[in-house]
Amino acid sequence: MTPKLKARVIAEWRGMFDEPTIKDTARPISEPLQKLLAQLGLKQRVKEEEISAAWKEVVGDFLAKHAAPARLSDGLLIIHVLQPTVHFELERVWKRTLLQKLQARFGRNTIREIRFRLG
Repeated sequence: MTPKLKARVIAEWRGMFDEPTIKDTARPISEPLQKLLAQLGLKQRVKEEEISAAWKEVVGDFLAKHAAPARLSDGLLIIHVLQPTVHFELERVWKRTLLQKLQARFGRNTIREIRFRLG
């Protein structure tokens, strides 16, 4: 008789059957947290903070010193630019490239368009 079979026979004789397994109902904390953020209207603010934190990595040192994301509203990212010459360069030359980089990082639904503002 194998030890496993012996243990089973003894358990049945004693009336101590295996306890039913409890179904695991645990969920990742991100699920209820996302719902709560949406209800409180903070989901957009969290995205703004993620964009601000990654800004230097996405655009590089020079542009990060002269421009910074200000707000995100319905897929429109407003970027404040310090100097008119940098504003012109961003608007005419880098706009499409920056938009593609930001969309690749944060998704097309999060950032659909970017606009530059002096200030």
